[in-house]
Amino acid sequence: MSVLNTTIQPFKATAYKQGKFVDITEEDVKGKWAVFFFYPADFTFVCPTELEDLADIYPTLQKMDVEVFAVSTDTHFCHKAWHDTSPAIGKIDYFMVGDQNHTLSNNFEVLRQGVGLADRGTFVLDPQGEIQLLEITPEGVGRNAAELLRKIKALQYWVSHPGEVCPAKWEEGAETLAPSLDLVGKI
Repeated sequence: MSVLNTTIQPFKATAYKQGKFVDITEEDVKGKWAVFFFYPADFTFVCPTELEDLADIYPTLQKMDVEVFAVSTDTHFCHKAWHDTSPAIGKIDYFMVGDQNHTLSNNFEVLRQGVGLADRGTFVLDPQGEIQLLEITPEGVGRNAAELLRKIKALQYWVSHPGEVCPAKWEEGAETLAPSLDLVGKI
């Protein structure tokens, strides 16, 4: 079953953020756009490249009222240790959520059964806590934060401009489409 267009389920977790451990729930997510960025494990190979790439666009996301929650099945203590020892991970200012009880990984349907690790899953939630976008990639393929940023801009535009849709490769400021009978079969 797809979790697209569903509301975030209840959870309670501890995250590492900017030198502190903070408790978070689904209520902390609502009211702004949110990215849940699942990855397999701390102290690995592809994961730090993705998380550093996401850290580079985090200030832009914050200006767009988007919060980021990076999630793995490691503990918040492990996240702190990785943050303190890795130059790439040391750049991170967003939430690094510990999901050792697998609540979030199960809620978002990315837990690899029998393995205890999350797949690479990206979920964008609107301010009501509804999942508006999801992408799952295999363990050996890293994600691109610039493409995620483009998709979030398109989602925010689409939500705030009823009657318009964003075509393939849409970039901020580009033309959109207004679905109508006149367009059917002409594009």
